[in-house]
Amino acid sequence: MTQTLTVRLEKPITSAKFLDESTGGIGGKSPGLGQANPVANAEQNPAQDSEAQKNTFSQACQAINGVVTKLNEFYDKVFTEQKEEIVKLSVEIARKILMQKVEDGDYEIQSIIKEALNNAPTRQDIVVHLNPEDLAECQKALQHEPDGTLTDVKFVSDSNIGRAECLLESPKGIVESLINEHLDRISKALKKTE
Repeated sequence: MTQTLTVRLEKPITSAKFLDESTGGIGGKSPGLGQANPVANAEQNPAQDSEAQKNTFSQACQAINGVVTKLNEFYDKVFTEQKEEIVKLSVEIARKILMQKVEDGDYEIQSIIKEALNNAPTRQDIVVHLNPEDLAECQKALQHEPDGTLTDVKFVSDSNIGRAECLLESPKGIVESLINEHLDRISKALKKTE
């Protein structure tokens, strides 16, 4: 798979020239004492000089492509690791915020029950298990809505159910609305997205 290397310059290129061995360019050496003049050699055999420059340039390109490949692999690895950490941190922050709201009583149990009812396979013969504190709040709210959507539902106090949570029983199955399960589903969904 070929990858493209992009170089961004702050200013436009105004001039360019090829470096050859006589100027100490890519792979070139300045003529030293006792060495033959490379300019004279280049004039004698320009095809060899051109081929040497092509080989040097090809080697440099291969080295750059290798570095780019390794950088891309490193980026992918770091991004994947950081993404998982970000998801964990986000879910943990959401958990802390929700727990604080539950502790403060800053939620409507009726809304939680109605959402769970939307996921129930049937609306007949439903029994809703609630935390005793939520049951008291729900019964107060139901007195103000005598003909609401929750009138045909039987409510049961269950100390195994946490605040702001509920469990619905119906003849066709059970629907749980538990905070930890919601957060786990959110975590899995976030980890799947790319």
